[in-house]
Amino acid sequence: MPCRRALTVSVLLLSCLVVAAKGKKKASLPLYVLQAHTAWVIVDPQAGMDITDPNANRIAREDVENALAKWGRLTPVTDPSQADLIIVIRKGNGKLVQPTIGGAPANNPPPVIGQRTDTGITASGRAGPPLETSDPHPQIEVSSPDDTFVVYRGNPAYNNAPTSDNPLDSPPVWRYIAKDALESPSVPAVDQFRRVIAESEKALAGP
Repeated sequence: MPCRRALTVSVLLLSCLVVAAKGKKKASLPLYVLQAHTAWVIVDPQAGMDITDPNANRIAREDVENALAKWGRLTPVTDPSQADLIIVIRKGNGKLVQPTIGGAPANNPPPVIGQRTDTGITASGRAGPPLETSDPHPQIEVSSPDDTFVVYRGNPAYNNAPTSDNPLDSPPVWRYIAKDALESPSVPAVDQFRRVIAESEKALAGP
């Protein structure tokens, strides 16, 4: 009987701790995310081009940019040095393993428009560390069958940073993986990101 009574007390104490933990609100995003104003949206550099839908990732990137612009909190930028956040997306097609084309230019980041040269002439060019390029080639890709939306902290020195200092090598601050998460026009991943930001702000504000 004493053992049973001790077990009951332990269970009650554990239950109280769980309830207390649930009742305490905690911000799930760091302050720099809540203070962010700009975002650079790119296709996952490791993603290949889907043979059956070669423009899937490019269209998904554009849809995410449009959803962010409609939201109004984060302004999409083409220069990573101006980005408070970097959002990496990859369009899934329900397959865990599939043949893709690696090294395809369709997934590359868009060029920076309006870059000022030493001669004062406006030109187009790519920003950031040199991209790892290769000739297009067939490959077998293993990735999530669902859409992915991953958020990293931006780096103002990204344009001049060596490849070893690429911010994408750091742990992501937030990740969302779900079927049709990048589907237009709703783009649920952006909606979920908006919700978690709102929840984090509410938690910081307190009761």
